[in-house]
Amino acid sequence: MKPIKFSILFFIFTFTHVAFSQYTEVINSNRPGVSQSAFAVGPNVIQFEAGPYLVKEEHSLLKYDVSGYGVDFAARYGLIFEELELNVQGTFQNDTQTLNASLIPLDNKRSNFKNLTFGAKYMIYDPYRKAGEEKPNLYSWKANRQFKWKSLIPAVAVYAGANYDTDNNPYTAPGIEGFSPKIAVISQNNFVGGWVFVVNLIKDRIGTDYSDFQYILTLTHSFNPQWVVFAETQGIHSDFYADNLFRFGGAYLWNKNFQLDTAITFNTKDTPSVFGVNFGMSYRLDFHQDKEIDNGNSAKDELRRQERQIQQKKEVDFKDDKL
Repeated sequence: MKPIKFSILFFIFTFTHVAFSQYTEVINSNRPGVSQSAFAVGPNVIQFEAGPYLVKEEHSLLKYDVSGYGVDFAARYGLIFEELELNVQGTFQNDTQTLNASLIPLDNKRSNFKNLTFGAKYMIYDPYRKAGEEKPNLYSWKANRQFKWKSLIPAVAVYAGANYDTDNNPYTAPGIEGFSPKIAVISQNNFVGGWVFVVNLIKDRIGTDYSDFQYILTLTHSFNPQWVVFAETQGIHSDFYADNLFRFGGAYLWNKNFQLDTAITFNTKDTPSVFGVNFGMSYRLDFHQDKEIDNGNSAKDELRRQERQIQQKKEVDFKDDKL
């Protein structure tokens, strides 16, 4: 199959399932960034996302450095409604903090959850719900990639959860322990050409003395159905810790239920400086059943018919798309 025909097939493949539900035929992962997408995984889908990482920090004023490793993880479950998702998210880190202020460096070995959150996400607005009224142009790849003004209207979801922090956690502010609320507003724009822009606005550890506000902006671009690159910035503001982190990386779709990814994280200050490298994976157990659509056929049946139409048109000349 020629690349251009494969691209059109992938477009229809994705288009059909966005139109009918939040469930997609291929895995929809939040990795390799740390932002949440606005869309849920879909009813009866269980998804696991995890990635080990290495981290290095140096603080020029407090004269310490940190070297260690950890793992980011998430478990997501689509429940009852297309728009609803339950999830558990967390980061566990093990490191050695070396204090260099004295003549003899002192090593302080640490390990704990940097965060552990139980929550739920619900989409309150989906501008792509009525996308089924439009049909992709089977003859013109270029027409399918033209900018559409309505793509500026984002899908919007809300998130509510609860953090759990243990007493004397070396990664949290003094006095923070037990449960504390976390809320977020999430927006997502899906632009033509494989571009996706996600915004997370987060208020974390509400009600504590060190509640923080975070924003995460993530831009991804898919070159083809298998390869994706991304750039992300994360701002953290609180009386305990403030930072601006930057991430770059990519992901590879191994098959429709399994994704591999990698990314680097860094900042531009030295109080402390941060550098990290991670490698991750996402895997889903897909028990989703398609709902019936108006003509009495499932979305999968509709997709198969469209795939057959593409195959039947394999002799069509696509010269105009190569200009």
